[in-house]
Amino acid sequence: MNASDLRVGQGFDIHRFSDDPDRVLVLAGSVFDGERGLEGHSDADAISHACSDALLGAAGLGDIGMHFPDTDPAWKGADSLTLLRHVVGLVRSEGWEVANIDCAVVCERPKLAPRRDEMQSTLSEIVGAPVSIKGNRAERLGAIGRAEGVACFATSLLVRRPDSRVSHPEDTEQDAP
Repeated sequence: MNASDLRVGQGFDIHRFSDDPDRVLVLAGSVFDGERGLEGHSDADAISHACSDALLGAAGLGDIGMHFPDTDPAWKGADSLTLLRHVVGLVRSEGWEVANIDCAVVCERPKLAPRRDEMQSTLSEIVGAPVSIKGNRAERLGAIGRAEGVACFATSLLVRRPDSRVSHPEDTEQDAP
């Protein structure tokens, strides 16, 4: 395996809490009853969005806004897990497999630890690889520290599928004259 067979991507997403009492909070596909929902064109699942962006970036396929623009009414209220499934399909169609995704979620609320296993399992099943989620607090600093929203950073690792590998000269042994 060569370095060109590996790709790393970074994703980021942030959403403020909504004042709409009917808006539900969805993170990594899990609904957090009793919590304020996040503002957004889709379901505003910041974790799924950051994962999608990390995958798209690693594969050189742009970003989530290019594929699912918030100006397109087709994506209004969209389930972000459906978007993530589509992104995984795009990545695979380019000859890549997901090795893993690591997420750092920054929020004062909700508490993620009680739902961490559920969220990791849901995302891991969709991407076909381990997804880890870590909860972090902003320690009352800035908008996130004042519990005004949720931010997520995600890093993905992609591995080129052997059946789609590009041949490199250094991969073949040269016959000595």
